[in-house]
Amino acid sequence: MRELAGSPGTWSGLSLRVGQLVFAAASVCATASALGFAAYTAFCYLIASMGLQALWSLGLACLDCYALKFKKDLQSAVLVSLFVVGDWVTAILSFAAACSAAGVVVLFDRDIYACRRDPQLPCGRFELATACAFLSWAFSATSALVMFWLLASL
Repeated sequence: MRELAGSPGTWSGLSLRVGQLVFAAASVCATASALGFAAYTAFCYLIASMGLQALWSLGLACLDCYALKFKKDLQSAVLVSLFVVGDWVTAILSFAAACSAAGVVVLFDRDIYACRRDPQLPCGRFELATACAFLSWAFSATSALVMFWLLASL
């Protein structure tokens, strides 16, 4: 079988996991550093979802490092099935959280002009957190598609 870019236990797979982890952690940090984020459910959900994404990505990045260091094959049907389910669940949750946060950001900035009227509202941090969440989702969705394709080819 030909090796797919982004497969578990490869350098490209590790780079996908690191990208997910970095952008999910950046989203959590940007949201948590915004004063008053807890008053908005979308940003609480964003922190929960990105936290789960970061933990999942960290675990699989560690597994990829282990496989690369000790030359282990992670492409068994059972492992890939687990990766497929985990990746799809985290990708869907990440996308839902990023979309809900983006909806609130657009509401604040373009619809009710809350960002202009209330300079205390950390709109810039909310926008940054949402952008990082979408980037984390993009890496996660790519990984989910690769895992699904890999499972189909096993």
